[in-house]
This record gives sequence, C-alpha cells and structure tokens, in this order.
Amino acid sequence: PFALPTAVAGISLTALLAGNGWVGQYLEPYGIQLAFNPNGVVVALIFIGLPFVVRTVQPVLEDSEKELEEAATSLGASRWQIFYKVILPAITPALLTGFAMAFARAIGEYGSVIFIAGNMPMISEITPLIIIGKLEQYDYAGATAVAVVMLLFSFVMLLVINALQAWQRKHSGGA
Repeated sequence: PFALPTAVAGISLTALLAGNGWVGQYLEPYGIQLAFNPNGVVVALIFIGLPFVVRTVQPVLEDSEKELEEAATSLGASRWQIFYKVILPAITPALLTGFAMAFARAIGEYGSVIFIAGNMPMISEITPLIIIGKLEQYDYAGATAVAVVMLLFSFVMLLVINALQAWQRKHSGGA
C-alpha cells in the first residue's frame, strides 16, 4: 500500500496541529497545544505507529472463528462480555506484538517528529535530534554513546518482539 514518507507526514501534522492549523486553531482556545510540544510528538508517533498495530491485529481478526461469538451471543453474553472474554484474549498477542513494533519504530523515528517536536531542550527533545546536535558540535564520542544506547535498546525490543511473535504463534496454534 501507498504510504507518505515520514517527513511529509511530519510536515502535514505540523500544519494541521499548529496554532493556526486546521485542527490546532480549534484546540488552542482551550489551552491544548500540540505543535512544538511533547503532546504533538505523541500524536505523531501514534500516527506513525498505528499501521504496525493494524497490520498485526487485522489477520487475527479475519481468521477468528465467528462461531465463538455466535455461541457467546446465544448463551446470553452482552457485546462487552463477548469482546472482553472472546475477542480480546484472541487478539492480545497480536496487539502486544503490534504495540512493541510501533514502539520500536518510535524509538528511532526522525522524519515525522523533527518538524512537530520543536527540539526545545528538556521539553521536546528526541534522541535522533540529540545525536544530530552532537554530530554538528563534533562530539563524536557523545553521539556514539547515545547511538549505542539506542542500538542496545533496539536489540532488546527485537528480542521482545520475537518473544511476542513466538507467543502469538503458540497461542494461535500456528506452526
């Protein structure tokens, strides 16, 4: 499927969420500022990470047995009970895997977040911008240290994702 490059998505989000943007102009009178704010970073990362969650949950929902939902309905379960007792346990491994992949993507995201973050020290700094700043100051050791920590964290996330996917395969009875 077609997807916008992350930098274009970041520019678009900034244009929408800024104080004079299509959405921001209605939120700002209520004191809700999203552009150049940590809240905007969260919105951008949700925007970027949501496809990972959808791509892992959708196949599970498509393969789910509708007979289980029908049986729960015939036994008098409410819609909330069907969701909580039948659907949620079936999609939990896929949800966790999708959220872990979205989080792993968010750790190193640069393109969509650089425009909306504002890079205000101790407020809306993101790790990739810290690395870029250190490189621009010729602090190669500092940039390397931050990058190594990110790399180690990325490896941990890969291990978590692999464990979650193995759990999902075991839970769903797949090979």
